[in-house]
Amino acid sequence: MTTHARRASVPRHIPAGASTSGDGIVVGAGPVTIDVFVDFLCPFCRRFEETAGPTLHAMVNGGLATVVYHPMAFLDELSADAYSSRASASSGCASDGGAFVEYAEALFANQPPEGGPGLTDDELAEIGRLVGLDGPAFGRCVHAHAYLDWAAYVTAMAMERGVSGTPTVLVEDVPVPANLRTITAAVAAAAR
Repeated sequence: MTTHARRASVPRHIPAGASTSGDGIVVGAGPVTIDVFVDFLCPFCRRFEETAGPTLHAMVNGGLATVVYHPMAFLDELSADAYSSRASASSGCASDGGAFVEYAEALFANQPPEGGPGLTDDELAEIGRLVGLDGPAFGRCVHAHAYLDWAAYVTAMAMERGVSGTPTVLVEDVPVPANLRTITAAVAAAAR
């Protein structure tokens, strides 16, 4: 059996709020599922979050959709310190604290440039504090890299699903262009 055919092994620790398969963080409980694959170092993902994020959150808050975020560690080679993996892992810590969406938005707002060092673990922990994750558990989780194996699992599972770049969006498991108009139309069609 080739390594490509081998299934990613489920990590021992999966964040609170994870999907049944453990490879994403579930936000909302609407009837239409939107899978969003992002990397916190990806500038296109930041742009996607800035433009589509408010509408996705409105769909969740309006009970129209469930959004499953898959924070990938796709761009580790574009940082000096495996930033994509560390940021993905820290988002798992934020999910444990009930603030995944707020933390993800803050990570994009504070996104370091590709090609250099990413944010330090102290900076990742501070971003959490700024979004309300001010207890000691979040900082310990970030500094311990508690979800690094989960970040690798999310990435491997995404690649098994055919995700080859970020951002990637699926509506009811059907790939759609990562733009607001197409996503909105696909959600409306799936809701009929």
